[in-house]
Amino acid sequence: MITILIFAIVIRTILSYFPKYQSHKFSALLTDVTDPLLKPFKRFQIGSAAGAIDFSPIVAIIVLNLIQSVIVRQFIF
Repeated sequence: MITILIFAIVIRTILSYFPKYQSHKFSALLTDVTDPLLKPFKRFQIGSAAGAIDFSPIVAIIVLNLIQSVIVRQFIF
């Protein structure tokens, strides 16, 4: 499940570079699924509001990987 969320974040990030695809239903679904994960990390931006680099997808993926590692360790040991 966490891997699917990570892929959803990556796909959403890639699609954000193509404004033409942001109005599709698939893009809206990705936004609905990933927004709750990304919003807490939105403060990790560098630059002004217009030209800011948003690091929230990277931070969210790192946190999800850490959570996944903890869960896997719990089942192994």
